[in-house]
Parts: sequence; C-alpha cells; structure tokens
Amino acid sequence: MYIGRIVCVGRSVDDRVFAAYRVSSRSFPNRTAVLVDGRAAIVPKPGHEGDIHKNPYIAYNCVRVVADNRIAVATNGSQTDPIAEKIDLGMPIREALALSHLAMDYEKDDYNTPRVSGVIDRSNGETWLAVVREDGINVRRYALEPGQFAYVATYEENDPMPAGSVPADVNSPERAAQFVLGEGVFADRPNAVTAVSAMASDQGFDLYACDVLPDA
Repeated sequence: MYIGRIVCVGRSVDDRVFAAYRVSSRSFPNRTAVLVDGRAAIVPKPGHEGDIHKNPYIAYNCVRVVADNRIAVATNGSQTDPIAEKIDLGMPIREALALSHLAMDYEKDDYNTPRVSGVIDRSNGETWLAVVREDGINVRRYALEPGQFAYVATYEENDPMPAGSVPADVNSPERAAQFVLGEGVFADRPNAVTAVSAMASDQGFDLYACDVLPDA
C-alpha cells in the first residue's frame, strides 16, 4: 500500500524522544536529504535539479531544531519553517501546528497532497502529530510510553495513527532513520527514497540522514 511521505514521532526504549521523516515517491525518486546547521533539507540529487521546475513541492527543509535545542520539527514540506519559527518565538506547539497548517493548507498539486508534521520536546517528552487535508485538520498530542511510536502519512493513513511498538534496538538516530525507511510496519510501505531522524541527546538533538540503497 502506497502511503506517500511519512512523519513518525516516538520514544526509544531508553526513553529518548525522536522524530523521523521519510520521503516516499513514485514521481520524483531522485532526491536525497542533506544536513546543515541543525536542520535537514530534501533536495534533488545531482543531475536532477530540473525536477524542481516540474513540481515546486519536492525541495524543502524537512527537519529543524529550535528553542535552544529543546524542540525538533519534522514535516513533509515548507511548513517546517513557519512551525519552527513560531515555536522558537514562544508559541505553544499546538497553536504553532494548527496556525501554520491552516495558513498553508494542503499542497495544491495533482493529488491535493496533505501536509503532515511532527514536533517533539526533549525537555518534557511531548510528541505531536498534525495533518491538514482538503477535508479537515487534525492536531494530536500523544502520551507515548518508552518504546512506543506513532505516525501519519500523506495518503491512506493520513490521520495520526494509534501508537505502536518501537524495536528495542532503535536507540540512535541512525536506527530511527532506518526504522522509518523500511522496518516493521514501514517495510510494507513501498517507494521509499530517503529518511531523516532527530533523536534527543543531553545537549540537544542528533540528526542523521540516509538514502535507500540502490539495490533495495
């Protein structure tokens, strides 16, 4: 079942919050994630820069760390920046998610692609998911226990899903990215391209990005 882009929030077994974002694409698979100064961006791979002229929604900041390294935001589009900036200015997470999603609305592409977003707060363990579709908006806070995760996708599973179990070895940003890229429930979600994760550390968040292997 193709569900498109995925935003996942969770708490590792050793009780560190994490957020992960996965690009799944049937039309524009030649993309990768790059890490720069506490943020991650989805960009076309070398040789495919012209794709951005075919679809303006395929390149964007997908992860940002703000609020003195306390909060990480992960999304499937350009809503990353307004959500992060509102939180950085002191707006509560719920209001930042709701206002940004209402203002930007779903993407005006051929599929009316929903915007999906996640926010995690390492200071209190809060985890949030949000989605805006052409038929509504949903902003939800999860009371996740250590070893649990939740996710929302752009298609089919485009309401925040019930909590599931995180594999015990998902205890690093590398493993969080690999998990959403193709393990557990995500193994049956096709067309994975690249993934980014942010996992809480003592100093802030550790970020990691990885692409699907060519033979995957």
